[in-house]
Formats: sequence, C-alpha cells, structure tokens
Amino acid sequence: MGYRGDPVRVLIVPGLHGSGPGHWQTWLQRRWRGSARVEQHDWAVADLERWADRIGETLACHRGGCWVAVAHSFGCLALARYLAREGAAVAPVEAALPVAPADPRKFEVARLLPHSRLPVRSYLVGSETDPWMTEAHAGSLARRWGSRYINLGDAGHINVDAGYGPWPQAHALVRLLVQQVERGRRLQRADPLELSFAV
Repeated sequence: MGYRGDPVRVLIVPGLHGSGPGHWQTWLQRRWRGSARVEQHDWAVADLERWADRIGETLACHRGGCWVAVAHSFGCLALARYLAREGAAVAPVEAALPVAPADPRKFEVARLLPHSRLPVRSYLVGSETDPWMTEAHAGSLARRWGSRYINLGDAGHINVDAGYGPWPQAHALVRLLVQQVERGRRLQRADPLELSFAV
C-alpha cells in the first residue's frame, strides 16, 4: 500500500550539454508522472554555484510533495552542492541517485562539495571505464557521501554513447528510493495508535 499524501516526484538533473532525447534520463522522465527537469541557462558552462541555484529555482516552481533527484555527470556535483547548501531540513529532496559523477578535480570544485554524508539517502552508480571519473574515485566519493555504491563495470560514462538509452535498472533504483521515502513519511506521520499495532 502506497503513501496517501503528496506524491514523491522525480527531479532530473542532467550534466554538461543536457540529456538529449535518446538519453536514459529523458527515457526515465517520461516514465514518472509529475517529474521535472532542471534546465540550465548555458549547458556548456560548468558553473557549479549557478547550476546548484537552478536546482533550487526549479524546485521552487514545482511546489508540493518531495523529490527523488536523479543526476548525471556534472549534474551530480551540482546536486551535491545544492544539498550541502540547503541541508535536509530545507531542501524538498529526500533521496538522490547520482550516476557517473564527473570528477570535481577536473572542474576545480572539490572544495565546494560535501566532505561528509549527504543529508539524504542515496545510491551512487559508477563505472570502471568512465573517462570522467575513475572507478576508485567514484567508490571513494560514494563512501564519503554515505551512498550505497553500485559499480556497473564496463559502462563508460553511462550515457547514450555507452549504450544507455532506455535503462530499466535506473527505473528500478528510482522506484526503490521512492518506496523508501514513502515508508519514512508514513512512519513520521503515523498516529501513535497505529504504531502500537505494529509493535
């Protein structure tokens, strides 16, 4: 039985140059009713603060409910920056799925990213052949952020060029995060008498 309140919605946070029509993020977005996408003013300029701002602006335009954020590449860094700035008490994002994060050292933004657990539950998906971040660094980032790490093996940058258009595993991971968020919200809002029956 699902949570009977505001729906848990999906926020798509693309990386540099956006996620085109064949990208798995676009495929995923079409499968989640009420989802939204962060649109950057300039997809070619990796401005971490501005990209993090755009996440907040997008969420402000879609009030109500809470969100599972699904980020790719530089979008993962922007999401981490947004969460570090806003904190769990303010941000409506309650879970995150960073996929193939770009190496923050390539963009000289490592100092701006969280050096401890993200304030939300998360799964981080990496690859052993990602040209934008080594597998060892992806695993280290997952540990630092308190994310459950998923290594896809030889999966490149987990984008269209690597064969990731439709990607059922991403859909399954999002569904799992949505269910976890719904369970947590049910417990938070349950009447004490309801909880007494569960003991």
